[in-house]
Amino acid sequence: MPVMRGLIAPQNTFLDTIATRFDGTHSNFVLGNAQVQSLYPIVYCSDGFCELTGFARGELMQKSCMCHFLYGSETSNPLTTQMQKALDERREFKTEIILYKKSGSEFWCLLDIVPIKNEKGEVVLFLVSHKDITENKDQDHGNESDIGEHHPLPRRRSRAVLYQLSGHLQKQDKTKSKLKINSVRSNANPVPEYKVADVQKSRFILLHYGAFKAGWDWLILLATFYVAITVPYNVCFTAVEIREDGGSAARNPPSVSDILVEILFIIDIVLNFRTTYVSTSGQVVYDARSIYIHYVTSWLSVDLIAALPFDLLYAFNISVNFGVHMLKTVRLLRLLRLLQKLDRYSQYSAVVLTLLMSTFALLAHWMACVWYFIGRSEIESNSLTSWDIGLCLCTRVRAPNGSGMTVSGGPSVRSSYVTSLYFALSSLTSVGFGNVSANTDSEKIFSICTMLIGALMHAVVFGNVTAIIQRMYSRRSLYHTRTKDLKDFIRVHRLPKVLEQRMMECFQTTWSVNNGIDVSELLKDFPDELRADIAMHLNKELLQLPLFESASRGCLRSLSLIIKTSFCAPGEFLIRQGDALQAIYFVCSGSMEVLKDNTVLAILGRGDLIGSDCLTQEEVIKTNACVKALTYCDLQYISLKGLREVLCLYPDYAQKFITEIRNDLTYNLREGHNTEVQQLPNVTTLPLLSNGMYNPSIMLGVDLRDRADATPKKHPSTGESL
Repeated sequence: MPVMRGLIAPQNTFLDTIATRFDGTHSNFVLGNAQVQSLYPIVYCSDGFCELTGFARGELMQKSCMCHFLYGSETSNPLTTQMQKALDERREFKTEIILYKKSGSEFWCLLDIVPIKNEKGEVVLFLVSHKDITENKDQDHGNESDIGEHHPLPRRRSRAVLYQLSGHLQKQDKTKSKLKINSVRSNANPVPEYKVADVQKSRFILLHYGAFKAGWDWLILLATFYVAITVPYNVCFTAVEIREDGGSAARNPPSVSDILVEILFIIDIVLNFRTTYVSTSGQVVYDARSIYIHYVTSWLSVDLIAALPFDLLYAFNISVNFGVHMLKTVRLLRLLRLLQKLDRYSQYSAVVLTLLMSTFALLAHWMACVWYFIGRSEIESNSLTSWDIGLCLCTRVRAPNGSGMTVSGGPSVRSSYVTSLYFALSSLTSVGFGNVSANTDSEKIFSICTMLIGALMHAVVFGNVTAIIQRMYSRRSLYHTRTKDLKDFIRVHRLPKVLEQRMMECFQTTWSVNNGIDVSELLKDFPDELRADIAMHLNKELLQLPLFESASRGCLRSLSLIIKTSFCAPGEFLIRQGDALQAIYFVCSGSMEVLKDNTVLAILGRGDLIGSDCLTQEEVIKTNACVKALTYCDLQYISLKGLREVLCLYPDYAQKFITEIRNDLTYNLREGHNTEVQQLPNVTTLPLLSNGMYNPSIMLGVDLRDRADATPKKHPSTGESL
């Protein structure tokens, strides 16, 4: 049973972990590169830090994480010296210090420096947290006489930053957590590591694409067909025997297969609570809580109703009547689950045809059961009042009715079912000979409905199978065609496994985003006004950046038409150092790192903008660093050529754009761009995380230039060393 595996490559989720576990009170932090001695440049700063200090992110990158730009006349020099010493010694440091915002206003800051290590225990980053405690300071001074000299509360709060990273702060009472922070810190390391993290999966979580789950799905499929066949049969044929016994006598105990099916459905519910699924973004979800919520909000109610153990009534010696058999028809809801999985077979024409034929046969089975049930009901209701109708019905089913008072005896249940199925199939296929016909009004109405349904089913199954497959599964057929072409290309050119995986993941992710629809081709026949409105809606996240606030609506519409989307898998290079810069890139999701000579210059996250500030001249812009994906990244970009053309149409905004982009760029990739740090010292550097994405043996904290066993790899097209 083919299923979509989802994206399962290991990712560096350090930035996502920091962003997720920091709440609003501890979101003011910067990350400094611990491998660049004495400077410790900022490689990432949070939005909360920018709001607190008033600086833009582009102004802070590559400045020292000591934050000298926040110092002022009241800043304590001894404390700053201790901070520098703590960084040099790579140890934790906490203090309260007066700092200054960009506007010049001072504030009391609770500062906490935390070293972050990699898998080898080497300090690679510094997490420097800032919290505005000016109000607390004012309260402390006001209540100094009541509280006393020593007030331990600020110190406890300084440790809450790391405790927040451990994910436990929200689970306990705030008062208790403050008293237990030190003990928790001593028992566990709450600080996330800067490394390529393998997928954390409990051993009790099943993979939805695993061999066991595939076999289980086939077993549940067979059980579903069994239910669809036996439930209508028991309701219509077996219920007659119960009614003849007075409506209170129980039939024979359920068969082993009935009990086994009920057990399978119950076990299936339990397994669904522990089975991964693919999210809308294409990622495989392993989190137990997310799996639980997803299942509860989707198919749990249907599965619960279908798994009700009605056959347990026999275990308690409860008589089973006709109503109980009618209740068991709710198990047919399980067929809805079957419809959900039919698309897994859509790529196989033979399987689709088999399923359609099985559906036709199942419908005929249901019609036969209803036909027999109507006949028996008509005999019982007319045998005492209408001798002619009773005689016709009894003659048709060969039931003795000489006195017109009884309907007992007659053919066996098997013979009655075969006769009913013969009539149902002859009516559905419109090839009946009339030897079994309708006599009462109820039977005639049912026969009319059967013929109408038969005409439709005959056309669907026997007349237009090919057309229906092409119409219903054209998009999926196109997907599998392109997938086959891609696999043939890989096989013919003998591409290595690494490139094969990158190509397949890129194709699958791109398809999941646009479903194989070429937006440009689709919208080319629409009016320009409508195309611009659609493009603005599709790219509204990028156009809402402060960089475009002063742009007119006409300018925004023109920009929206030249915005494109891109995707990077973990380890993919978006840009290489020395390449010609072709566009400005906006990170929609995921994490990336900016590298130069194996040194991490910046870590990019959602909402970051990278590119160049030189847009007025028609010249080739060389890049000064590499940009590599740490996780699966979705990007939007504007080509420099198209951007220049739009800015030429709006010269007033062009001047503002060129001025503001210098501050809005998270990192300027233009070669020769003047930064505070002109040249980084040649030291042990942060490793290229992405080089270890598909090779677990490559650990973090190892300078790639020092690996004696590393064999240089060549780019397949350019021949450059990777």
